[in-house]
Amino acid sequence: MHLGQEDLQTADRSRIRVAGVRLGLSTHDHIELETAMAAEPDYIALGPIYPTILKKMKWPPQGVERINEWKRRVAAIPLVAIGGLNPDRLDGVFAAGADSAAVVTDITLNADPQARTREWIEKTDRWR
Repeated sequence: MHLGQEDLQTADRSRIRVAGVRLGLSTHDHIELETAMAAEPDYIALGPIYPTILKKMKWPPQGVERINEWKRRVAAIPLVAIGGLNPDRLDGVFAAGADSAAVVTDITLNADPQARTREWIEKTDRWR
């Protein structure tokens, strides 16, 4: 289950854990990272890494430099990069320390979503 910071405030984390559901949390700044770390999530997402068209964001793009900083701070917790990603940007995202990358519009708005999905899989498989 992926929650935003606003959702985390009202989420029943103990019920989520008892249900055996993994919990991921979005972060966009240092305060949100501290809040997320205190919740002991199964993964932390950082974004947007690049400008995104999925939704209007009140945070500027984080850039790949922030990925490296976040990874040092979250240590063993998997870090997911999200926002404005495409296969050409994956090498930089993974080289900066992201454990995974999340995508929406690069696939859903593509003329051939199935082919684009295969491209994503092939590109991410190189980093396993």
